Amino acid sequence: MGGGNGQKAKMAREKNLEKQKAAAKGSQLESNKKAMSIQCKICMQTFICTTSEAKCREHAEAKHPKSDVYACFPHLKK
Repeated sequence: MGGGNGQKAKMAREKNLEKQKAAAKGSQLESNKKAMSIQCKICMQTFICTTSEAKCREHAEAKHPKSDVYACFPHLKK
């Protein structure tokens, strides 16, 4: 006959550990959400931290033509 409850529990733990390792490798969505650190102050849209100044200006001109670029993105004033 097959193993007891102890062996079944051990096999289940090993199987779950393998699933967790496989899941940890896959998606980068969580880290991408954390990197969304630039935010338009008018519409509150977020952009990834590597967004260039040109993309910020493009957003401001397209979405908020009546507002100044620096009103949307004060970090560009430097």
